[in-house]
Amino acid sequence: MSHDAYELKAEAREQVGKGSARAVRRNGKVPAVIYGDKQPPLAIALNYKDIFYKIHGGGFLTTVATIDVDGKKIQVLPKDFQLDPVKDFPVHVDFLRIGKDTEVNVDVPVHFINEDKSPGIKRGGVLNIVRHEVEFHCPANAIPEFITVDLAGTDIGDSIHISAVKLPAGVKPVISDRDFTIATIAGSSAMKPETEATTEAAATETAAPAAEEK
Repeated sequence: MSHDAYELKAEAREQVGKGSARAVRRNGKVPAVIYGDKQPPLAIALNYKDIFYKIHGGGFLTTVATIDVDGKKIQVLPKDFQLDPVKDFPVHVDFLRIGKDTEVNVDVPVHFINEDKSPGIKRGGVLNIVRHEVEFHCPANAIPEFITVDLAGTDIGDSIHISAVKLPAGVKPVISDRDFTIATIAGSSAMKPETEATTEAAATETAAPAAEEK
């Protein structure tokens, strides 16, 4: 599952628009909107510190939250946010209402394990990550925190495709028309070909006695 669910307190906003949003920010809060689940959009104001730390704490867009709007609790999934381009503080957030059957598309990080058990990497090969995240379609209340790619047994020239990854129930890649690549094990330019290394070793062995004769 994704990061632990959390709760935020918010106030309903009667007015919307740029002027209203600026007034909210002047009061130390962040304007936001809750939409979806076949209900009218709800404009709210969030505590600045609360939302700042959630956004920068990791997993914000893959973690279901509860927003307490003047005593009414609404389950949501953050869908988007805007940051100030200079100071990097949040200026607006969009939330999607979560119903019992809500399904969403989310980008899920890829984690790699067992690099030390990859013969290719042990021989100097390099893990070439094609996708650091993969977009999945899944139930909103069952978003994986990450997917795991096992590198054990992989060799130089191998490609790891999405079909090799064990996914939780109900989690499906948005790209469904091909078995796309997540990573490859590539040869390093620093590696010496085995034939070249063998030739050098043989030359060294031959030259050693001649040096001793002198």
